[in-house]
Amino acid sequence: MIYHRRPENFDSRFEIVSCFFEYAGEILLLHRQDYKPEGDTWGVPAGKVNEGESLVEAMIREAREETGEELSEKELVYFKKIFVKYPGYDFVYHIFHIELKRKAEISISKKEHKEFRWVNPIKALDMNLIGELNSCIKLYYKKTL
Repeated sequence: MIYHRRPENFDSRFEIVSCFFEYAGEILLLHRQDYKPEGDTWGVPAGKVNEGESLVEAMIREAREETGEELSEKELVYFKKIFVKYPGYDFVYHIFHIELKRKAEISISKKEHKEFRWVNPIKALDMNLIGELNSCIKLYYKKTL
């Protein structure tokens, strides 16, 4: 479950950065390998913030590792921080957005992902999405859904 304000008894184990890569009205989704946590689900480029990293540094690193894309700090737009409660643990989730001027040449890590797709955000809601990504898509794209 997601919260816009820190809920009572919230004990964050880590922070995650994520990014909606958008091009021509579609977002990039990555299909997680079966053996990964929440395997065989679709998600956006995302990952844990390492100790000593800023949120932007973490997002740039994760984008490079998961897509092969080199993002610049100027391109990234910070959208929102939300609080996520999963059964057994809590975490802080940071959402970024980038409007791409060209369709990215995605190079996924086969160790982490099976494939990728560019999908309309509304159609993405019908896919097997990771965790609370459906809520995040609705939150970000509320102006168009």
